Amino acid sequence: MALDMTMMPPLKDPRALAAILFDKDGTLFDFQSTWSRWAETLLMRLAEGDRKRRSAIAQAIGFDEAAARFLPASLAIAGTGREVAELIVPHLPAERRDLVALESLIAREAETVVPVPAVPLRPLLGRLVASGYRLGVATNDYETVAHRHLSEEIDLFSFVAGFDSGHGAKPDPGMLLAFAARMGVAPAQVLMVGDSAHDLIAGRAAGMQTLAVLTGVATATDLAPLADAVRPDIGHLPALLGLAPA
Repeated sequence: MALDMTMMPPLKDPRALAAILFDKDGTLFDFQSTWSRWAETLLMRLAEGDRKRRSAIAQAIGFDEAAARFLPASLAIAGTGREVAELIVPHLPAERRDLVALESLIAREAETVVPVPAVPLRPLLGRLVASGYRLGVATNDYETVAHRHLSEEIDLFSFVAGFDSGHGAKPDPGMLLAFAARMGVAPAQVLMVGDSAHDLIAGRAAGMQTLAVLTGVATATDLAPLADAVRPDIGHLPALLGLAPA
């Protein structure tokens, strides 16, 4: 069902905002289009032809093999690479239950992913920067993977952090507060944009305004209680911020 934009609330104080912090997967990039192929490749590699093992791993990470889509309740959607490895490792043969090696494999596979932008990124992000906003990324992915996925737009970001950057992982607010401090602004001057409860809980905990987008797996019903505003995707940001038409 299409969202009725006339019924969607605006941000409570867009004029106070000086900086925008984005989640990566499900926010800047469409989650299912980007990560379903990664999941299928990882399952094939780890199962080594063992159908029972493959099904067990798919179930553990909340991946529907028949539909080739992550399920809404998947713990892998907002989890870190270490958390995904912890979900998988019990289903591997005893001799392969090396958590560090598995996490390394997950990171290498993630680096090969070709992300699918939720909207054309450079025109949107460039417009936000030109309008005076400082931009950042806070992801529960690895920082190196974030830099790789954002290589074509990295010059537009003043801050990129992953769960391994030393600030902790969402839903804790460490990355978010580090961004505000780096930009020299109060948390209330930052808009946290994300597609998961982890993103929005972290934003609330940091004292930031929060925008939920629906290019992840969660629905508007899931996210609305945690968000100041909900929009279909980040392409609605200029209107939400009151920017003049391009």
